[in-house]
Amino acid sequence: MKMLNAADDSITAARRKSDGCCKHESAAGKKRKATEDLVGRVPSDEVSSPSISSSSSVDEEPIKNVELVEKHIDDRSINMDKRMSRLQDAVRTILECVGEDPNREGLLDTPKRVAKAMLFFTEGYTKQLEDVMNNAVFEENHDEMVIVRDINIFSLCEHHMVPFYGKVHIGYIPNGKVVGLSKLARIAEMFSRRLQVQERLTKQIAQAVDEILKPQGVAVVIEASHMCMVSRGVQKPGASTVTSCMIGAFKEDARTRKEFLSLMKTDQKF
Repeated sequence: MKMLNAADDSITAARRKSDGCCKHESAAGKKRKATEDLVGRVPSDEVSSPSISSSSSVDEEPIKNVELVEKHIDDRSINMDKRMSRLQDAVRTILECVGEDPNREGLLDTPKRVAKAMLFFTEGYTKQLEDVMNNAVFEENHDEMVIVRDINIFSLCEHHMVPFYGKVHIGYIPNGKVVGLSKLARIAEMFSRRLQVQERLTKQIAQAVDEILKPQGVAVVIEASHMCMVSRGVQKPGASTVTSCMIGAFKEDARTRKEFLSLMKTDQKF
């Protein structure tokens, strides 16, 4: 009888162990499935690729790098397609809300045109200062004022998303380094191609030049006309807004600031 009881106990213990293993495997399987589902939901450009071990051959690395670059380009183009599609849907909604028919002949391609225009007007969001500069900073023993004036800018007011436009004047006093003159215009272009207020735009341009060159001083003045106060609201054509940002010597020395402002306003044209 004791032998039968011992046998029963052994069978029961074995079953419990088997059930425990099954439950463990089931939990592990659920965890693995949840992980796979999560990875499937994460955009491909956010999933970290496995690191290449030191034992990997050198010949395999360029192939993997090329694949990653091509994949990034594909993901970026897909993202652009999605942005275009959403913008076009938004424009169709706007047309309907103002009482128009998006299917009218003259408006059939309007959503696409507006979407492309908006991406162009705001392309500054896709650019970085390092890319714009393209290493165009040079050692030069020059410590007198450098001014690039009358740079045309076009931007969108972030309050009403209507244009403001005008001219920016940029000056700096080198401290052993100068920058390619066209890069000053490119900096202004990069920051103006965003939703902006003129005050912030002025400061961003000045701070960017200061960051790149570490000069003795930077001065930026913007003169612009805002369609939000010309074509709507107070409706005052001819009104212009002037903003300035002075850093370093231009802020600390009144004579330096006066020299910049006088050179900025000279009537000589070429």
